[in-house]
Amino acid sequence: MRASDDDDDEFLPENPREKANCFSAVTFWYTLGIFYKGSRRELDESDLTKPLDEHKSQVLGDKLAKIWTKEHSSALKNDRDPSMAKVILKAFHKDILKFGVILMIVELGVRPGFPMYFNRVFYYFSAIPQSPVQKEEAYFFASGIMVCSLIVVMTVHPYMMAALHIGMKVRIACCSLIYRKALRIKLSALGGGTVGNAVNLMSNDVNRFDIAPMFVHYLWIAPVQAILCVVFLYLKVGYAAVIGIATMLVFLPIQVILGSRMSVLRRKAAVRTDERVRQMNEIVQAMQVIKMYAWENAFTQLIYQLRKKEMDILLRTSYIKGIIMSFIMFTARTCVFLTILAILMSGLDMTTENVYLAVSYYQILRETMTVYFPQGIGMVAEAFVSISRIQQFMLTEEAIVGDPTPLDPNLKFRLRILLGFEKPNQPLKSNETAIIKIVHGMAIYEDSICLEDINLEVQPGTIRQNILFGREFEIKRYREVVRVCALRARVNLARAVYKKGDIYLLDDPLSAVDINVGAQLFDNCIKEYLKDKVVILVTHQLQYLKKADQIVLLKDGLIKGKGTYNQLVKGASSFAHLLEEQQTPTEDESEDELERVIRVVSIGSAAFNSMIDIEGLKRKPDPGMYAEMRTSGTIDLKNYKEYFRAGANCCGVFVMVGFFILAQVFASLSDWFVSTWVNLEEHWKNFGTAASLGVYDKLTRKNCVTIFAIFISCTMIVAISRSLYFFTLCMRSSVRLHDRMFKSIICTSMQFFNTNTSGRILNRFSKDMGAVDELLPYAFIDTVQFMLNLLGAIILVSLLEVRLLIPTAIMLVLFYFLRLIYLKTSRNVKRLEGITRSPVFAHLNASLQGLPTIRSNGAEQTLVKEFDKLQDTHSSSWFMFLATHRAFGYWLDLICTFFIGVVTFSFILIGIDSDGSNVGLAITQCIGLSGLIQWGMRQSAELENQMTSVERVLEFARLEPETNLESVGIVGRTGAGKSSLISALFRLANFKGQILIDNLDISVIGIHDVRRKISIIPQEPVIFSGTLRYNLDPFNEHDDETIYDTLVDVEVKTALTYGRECLTHIMLEGGKNISVGERQMVCLVRAILRNNRILIMDEATANIDTVTDKFIQGIVRKKFAHCTVLTIAHRLHTIMDSDKVLVMDAGRALEFDHPHLLLQNKNSIFYDMVQHTGLGMSETLTRIAQESYAARQKSSNSL
Repeated sequence: MRASDDDDDEFLPENPREKANCFSAVTFWYTLGIFYKGSRRELDESDLTKPLDEHKSQVLGDKLAKIWTKEHSSALKNDRDPSMAKVILKAFHKDILKFGVILMIVELGVRPGFPMYFNRVFYYFSAIPQSPVQKEEAYFFASGIMVCSLIVVMTVHPYMMAALHIGMKVRIACCSLIYRKALRIKLSALGGGTVGNAVNLMSNDVNRFDIAPMFVHYLWIAPVQAILCVVFLYLKVGYAAVIGIATMLVFLPIQVILGSRMSVLRRKAAVRTDERVRQMNEIVQAMQVIKMYAWENAFTQLIYQLRKKEMDILLRTSYIKGIIMSFIMFTARTCVFLTILAILMSGLDMTTENVYLAVSYYQILRETMTVYFPQGIGMVAEAFVSISRIQQFMLTEEAIVGDPTPLDPNLKFRLRILLGFEKPNQPLKSNETAIIKIVHGMAIYEDSICLEDINLEVQPGTIRQNILFGREFEIKRYREVVRVCALRARVNLARAVYKKGDIYLLDDPLSAVDINVGAQLFDNCIKEYLKDKVVILVTHQLQYLKKADQIVLLKDGLIKGKGTYNQLVKGASSFAHLLEEQQTPTEDESEDELERVIRVVSIGSAAFNSMIDIEGLKRKPDPGMYAEMRTSGTIDLKNYKEYFRAGANCCGVFVMVGFFILAQVFASLSDWFVSTWVNLEEHWKNFGTAASLGVYDKLTRKNCVTIFAIFISCTMIVAISRSLYFFTLCMRSSVRLHDRMFKSIICTSMQFFNTNTSGRILNRFSKDMGAVDELLPYAFIDTVQFMLNLLGAIILVSLLEVRLLIPTAIMLVLFYFLRLIYLKTSRNVKRLEGITRSPVFAHLNASLQGLPTIRSNGAEQTLVKEFDKLQDTHSSSWFMFLATHRAFGYWLDLICTFFIGVVTFSFILIGIDSDGSNVGLAITQCIGLSGLIQWGMRQSAELENQMTSVERVLEFARLEPETNLESVGIVGRTGAGKSSLISALFRLANFKGQILIDNLDISVIGIHDVRRKISIIPQEPVIFSGTLRYNLDPFNEHDDETIYDTLVDVEVKTALTYGRECLTHIMLEGGKNISVGERQMVCLVRAILRNNRILIMDEATANIDTVTDKFIQGIVRKKFAHCTVLTIAHRLHTIMDSDKVLVMDAGRALEFDHPHLLLQNKNSIFYDMVQHTGLGMSETLTRIAQESYAARQKSSNSL
């Protein structure tokens, strides 16, 4: 639930694109306001705008949900699997086709005409004594080059923006659909990898849709463009053109094979990432128990192993990407080399016009065939993998309860009569909770049945939002509900009571609260406030049963008795004896006690009301208290240093730099040598000698072929080696950064987990690590390749004509200042995007954990709207990022276009005395830079943007670590500080003073050493998804025989029934397929296996029935007879035979002695607590304490 009001978006400004005219949209003029603000200050959430109507999450989610429902129904009728690809295409095919036509006109109509204009300009500078092209014609053809360039720039960038916008809408729609499906998933299906799968789908898989639409059309445009280039080039150089283009086409099947292989690996990697994220989710949820058991190192090794398996696949994927990216270095140059050989072998002249016409066409094809086409193959292949994974998720079995309308908006949902229920995978035992859920699932009327469950999750947000759960705020009703529910004890109860219903199903709301609060809940809420309603109460607090109208007794899932209190007492049932023991106070006593409790609670409520949002007008939470970490300014160079030092030492980094430089040197030498070779050939043909060229005259044609072949071969070998080495280093960095981050969070204090949502933490381990794994290396290699390519081109051009350094310098200065302005804004926007993304994952994770809450309250639509609002907030920042990103590329390309014009006109205007081959080299280098510069500059900015993910990872990798860190019953009212005492013992929280164990201060002992020596049976049992054996001994510290014998000793039913096979029984995450009592038995066996001398029972039996409670207490007395046992309890009978009782209040120890001695003082707090259990129970408790004291005295005397 969001901490802000639902109507916050109404105060956001309009998106500047909303009212932008055609000129502003094409030139990205509407982004100037964003750049202005971004260059002057840090951007924050207040700078976000309303989402455009076309990318609102609710609109897109409803659209895709309707189409999916139709496709699913059609598939069922035709006995086939529904196709998610069909659904997406049906929703967005018109936009995709429309912009594909625009790209086709540019790539097939405008670009192939470029080389024709170049060719005529080359003719002007031909070595032929009388050039066939006059100066006026040269101006015309140079102008043609400028006009074509402008058309391409002003068309391609708006196309790319539109394509990215389509991808954004596909992602938004899919995320909304995934969330809606998550609300419908059957609870039993949440085991295995479903939770991790859902998080990974939304954090990584859907990101493939953002970029895929931009490249998808190149899959068919690139081959057609290649055919056109063959035709045009054939008209000039004959079959030599076929040889060159055929060489380029040879690389196509290689790219296709590599792309298909990459999609296979991507699918495998996604599965392993799912498993890692799922395990991370379990660890974050169970962090307190992990710390108490000192399992940090063991779970660290588990995550390291999962990460290693994931990276084994990602490394192979990176190698394939590296090889594909290397093609751009040598593909076009190899084609030029083979074309020259074909020209010479066919007897044609090797002239500037012929060679550089071929070079011009190959440069066009280099961009489309070696950049966009392989990108298209890879992106589309990965997109289809993501689509198939989403499709698989959408086919997950659905629950038969809950509101189906989010996934089927056309459905008119009013009344649901259900004929079945979700059947547990294990025997029910008594399992009153299961009966409650069955009743709730048999017939659910809209807003007529209210469910309160002991296990329901509190959603992120204010307490008021958790109680309202999307319903209208009625201040009078709200205050009354807060009062009668003693809100400190039961937020879930308040949520159920606030909902206006006819039937209330209350699943043990009286457990885990002290007797006074329990009495208030029963009398004020259940008996008084809900007196006109049907209330079905599951409880183990038998003292309240005398006031019940009807009592139902359950055993092994069957009804063993039914009737009034008196009827059951008189009956022969074995439960009658238990009921007789629970004598409640008389009516007068109850009334006096009630008045006292109300008075106490009323006094405390004033302080509590200052902490919660009663009217929406009082104190709000400090926004900085739980704000996500955020840095500002430029990316610190230390982050780059840490990134690469994580992958290699200084020598390794120098080797990497050497590979990059060497690859560019060989590539530039190849370009330079083409010009020299052409110059030699022209001089040999026109003048019979090349003496004027100096030392080059000594070269023969065979020498030239050999030299060029050597340069091309070296370029190919070094480029591929460079990519493989670089990606190896990057993957190593990624592994180590992940491991450092995980080690950091698992070793930090619980304060970190109390102030950071699980979604925020998972965001770093999914989205941010995904960027570090896959996006960052790609941006980095592109940036470095561009920088070196730019440097090589500048050196070559300046060697031909020094005066060209002037426009080059002007261009670079403009680029530099534009980049500065862009980076200030883009860094802010990217950080803002990361922060607005975290609540989306937090909302998803909280919803998956709280599905029973959501369904029981019919809150699916409310939660979907909330999710859509969070997505809209993220979409606002993402659209801002896209718009500024494309605007930067557009303006860079405009500068490049004018730079090409300046260089071309300079040769004509100034009348530079230069050979045609040199002019061809200069112009083709500039043309090559035109697309390369804007791409490289944007990638350099993208590199900094992706480095924010490294920055965010390192933030969590630098967390402050935790400081290196007889039988006693502990009682007190709710909030007395009993659990805080346990936190102090386990050093989960900072404290002042000393804690001594055997006269040894635990603060001077290693923190894990302390925790390993203390066993705990917690109030909320933690169960991991996996086998029973894995849950008892996650890290194989005990053999099967020991574990099985322990299970038999404590009479675990599955062990007695199935023998050793019970160890392989599967348990779902959170133990959803076993009862609460069975979960607690797992924790008991864990404690026995640890064999420590100190045991803590933190209200361990509060949520289980009396019989199981007595059984566990008996096992504890037997197995831990020689141990110090600290028992926190609300049920006083569990600690009445303790050696000592510690009574606490407000964090202070008020009384400490044997329970029998404390009861001798009728003014003691402990005596008062015993008396409030009821007449019969107080007598029983007093007798137990007396017998225990007598036995202890007898034992002492015998010694």
